[in-house]
Amino acid sequence: MSNDPRTHNQREAREWVSVLAKYREPNTLRSSYELGVSVIPFVALWAAACYMASFSYTAAFFIALLNGGFLLRMFCIQHDCGHGSFFDNRTLSDWVGRVLGVFTLTPYDVWRRTHSIHHSHAGDLDHRGIGDVMTLTVEEYNARTPLKRFMYRLYRHPAVMFGLGPSYLFVLQNRLPLGLMSQGRKYWISAMGTNAAMAFVVFLIVFFGGWQALVFVTLPTVLFAASVGVWLFYVQHQFEETHWKNTEDWKLHEAALEGSSHYDLPVVLRWFTANIGIHHVHHLYSRIPFYRLTDVLRDNEELVHCGRMTLRQSLRCARLDLWDASKNRLVSFKEAHS
Repeated sequence: MSNDPRTHNQREAREWVSVLAKYREPNTLRSSYELGVSVIPFVALWAAACYMASFSYTAAFFIALLNGGFLLRMFCIQHDCGHGSFFDNRTLSDWVGRVLGVFTLTPYDVWRRTHSIHHSHAGDLDHRGIGDVMTLTVEEYNARTPLKRFMYRLYRHPAVMFGLGPSYLFVLQNRLPLGLMSQGRKYWISAMGTNAAMAFVVFLIVFFGGWQALVFVTLPTVLFAASVGVWLFYVQHQFEETHWKNTEDWKLHEAALEGSSHYDLPVVLRWFTANIGIHHVHHLYSRIPFYRLTDVLRDNEELVHCGRMTLRQSLRCARLDLWDASKNRLVSFKEAHS
């Protein structure tokens, strides 16, 4: 992975803001098209999987996994709506995001607020805990009791982080506005409204498709999309040479550029993930629609190589667990112990 500061020292991090501003305007027709080619195949594949469940649970299951890719893309569109970058009209963006949130199991207004906190404090060691992957420093880990060290190890284990964790996050944790429970009724309305709409959708699924449609179609689609989505979010910030600083040394634009990866995926995966792998650009200027992020890289070669990580290289990120301030990088438990 390339995250050498020399690859982008021709321009200071904050100077990119004025460069990227020209890419911020969404195109309503293009946004509508991207929404259509995500939602329509999602509905069609869901119906096809339900039909196949009458003949083969295995076939229905694999169609459902494929459909998880379209659900993931719908979440990425919901993500753009949350940043106000998908449509010029903020009200339209918000309501599209809220509707998509019913299918992604994510209360839109709750998520938008916690995600905003993530953008405002990503890489700030003194502001961890909301909208991010919990990361301890080596010193913090060593200061914990044996039980708490075990619990942190369990949390960071790949089977939990990318298996059980996403299921818990989207199926259970998102049902309450955790982190915002005392910050106004808006977030309760978002969570409870999404829950009610989800309950109605589940009722329709079982009523018309039976329990097979829920177990062999809907759940695999949702859980596969959740696991891949958590993996994407993880590798976008949890790589060896990422950026963590205490508040007094932390700078927003440097953290955005150096603490977010350029996850250079194959073209098909790039389409299903709506270019979310171009994450360093997204953090530098979150108002850019996802379909214009490739234009940014085409016009600014410096950003192509900054924080670049391939699919194969990203697999090594799963073993990183603790921030070592003395080495200024993420390390594994084994490295920290040695």
